[in-house]
Amino acid sequence: MGVPTATSALEVVDGEVRELIRRRGLDPFTDPAPVRLLVRDVVADYSERSLTSALPPITNADSVVRDVLDRVAGFGPLQRHLDDPEVEEIWVNEPGRVFVARRGRSELTTTILGAGELADLVERMLRTSGRRVDMSTPFVDATLPDGSRLHVVIPDITRRHMAVNIRKFVLQAHSLDELVALGTLTAHAARFLEAAVAAGLNILVAGGTQAGKTTLLNCLCAAIPARERVVTCEEVFELRNTVTLRMWDLTIHTCALLSTYASRSTETAPVWPSPVSARTA
Repeated sequence: MGVPTATSALEVVDGEVRELIRRRGLDPFTDPAPVRLLVRDVVADYSERSLTSALPPITNADSVVRDVLDRVAGFGPLQRHLDDPEVEEIWVNEPGRVFVARRGRSELTTTILGAGELADLVERMLRTSGRRVDMSTPFVDATLPDGSRLHVVIPDITRRHMAVNIRKFVLQAHSLDELVALGTLTAHAARFLEAAVAAGLNILVAGGTQAGKTTLLNCLCAAIPARERVVTCEEVFELRNTVTLRMWDLTIHTCALLSTYASRSTETAPVWPSPVSARTA
């Protein structure tokens, strides 16, 4: 592969891995398994070559493998925070100021992003969502592959730097009974909500950030009888086991119904669809 010009083992391995990914036509995001094997093979080969050459040695092979995987198949320096089960939220106020929240408390991390690195990471995060952020769309909401919510705002909405917020979707309960086991609900309240869902009553779920609205909604959805077809209206997809329409999809659907009704010559009442619906407040 030629004489490497990088100054560290990590940079050399990173360059070799990227070159092999291009040659083999691999996609680290859609098919990460072959990339993981490739990284381990490159690190092992590099370690052998460094014993008999002037290459900088690898002191911790596992650490290099992790760092390279984060770079080519993850979200770079932010990936460790995304993988940390204790981290609930990540804020990037500017490339040199990255905060995380643990148990509701924020803390400044030692993570520092390089020039242009944050913009590259945001572009990578938005790749699977079909959304973009630019001068015509200076702020965007999207969902990462793991279900985390991504919020991005760019200048001139912000003063100087791109601002990024990632709210990790940590679903600790999947049913009302699990909420009871966690001590969130009493058994009596769970049975009441379960009966209300089965009866098709309207239920309004409201609360502050990280209060557990989405978790409760998912638990309520789990109580919906199996015979029901569930259609939700969500800006960012977070509810599970449902047929989801984005806000503009629902608008188009409603306009189509109104157009159909207006074209009728008879004065019969329109027949509206009546799915069980769930929506955050």
